[in-house]
Amino acid sequence: MRQSLTAADPVAELALTGDVARPARLTVPDLLDWPQHTARVSFECATSGVQEHSFAGPLLHNVLHDAGPGFDPARRKDRLRFLIAVTGADGHHALLSWAEIDPDFGRAPVLLAVTIDDTPLDRAGPQLVLPQDSCGARHISGINAIRVDGRYASWA
Repeated sequence: MRQSLTAADPVAELALTGDVARPARLTVPDLLDWPQHTARVSFECATSGVQEHSFAGPLLHNVLHDAGPGFDPARRKDRLRFLIAVTGADGHHALLSWAEIDPDFGRAPVLLAVTIDDTPLDRAGPQLVLPQDSCGARHISGINAIRVDGRYASWA
């Protein structure tokens, strides 16, 4: 059951920036506007062993797609060059490729979790959850920034 927050309660916020038409500042209550998905996840944590949790929240792909990533429509495979950098309030980072979460390619059901074990994450901030990962290193808690980047320097 979701408890309502009072005006005095601090709510964590994440900045969605980069190569998107609609950058935003999002809170957990904002993320409830997208369809919610659930995942029961088991992963190995380096400091506390195997963790098992139930998470709920929108798909990362849906939230980022709605922000209007700057894909070039004249280039059929343009979205394959986009990277997604996720940062947590504690300094942890994870990097994903757009192809990893795109339904036409990897279709990974990556969540921006708004609850963990039915506990709202309003104050802590959303958590990046990769149900397909057996290692928990890319599970980022307290997300405060997501950057979509299609303009990084070429390797050539």
